[in-house]
Amino acid sequence: MTHTIQNGKSLLTRVRRITGQSQALEAALINQTECHLILQQIAAIRGAVNGLMVEVLEGHLREHVLARDSSPEQREADLDEVTRVLRSYLK
Repeated sequence: MTHTIQNGKSLLTRVRRITGQSQALEAALINQTECHLILQQIAAIRGAVNGLMVEVLEGHLREHVLARDSSPEQREADLDEVTRVLRSYLK
């Protein structure tokens, strides 16, 4: 069973929190809320997304890259995949 299925409830909770934060940001912009409060909301969303990324990434590394039943070639391919995603994420 993959880590995203095993931790599905926790991950969905995080996604729903991010959705709520995003909706609050939209409302703040519509209501012309003060700039510092909008910046604070953006920072909170970024932190929540980063936390979600770390949780999924850790599970992926443990399940795929460190998998004992994978061949060295498969581990290398999994590592390349993670590296590609991280490069894209960090741009």
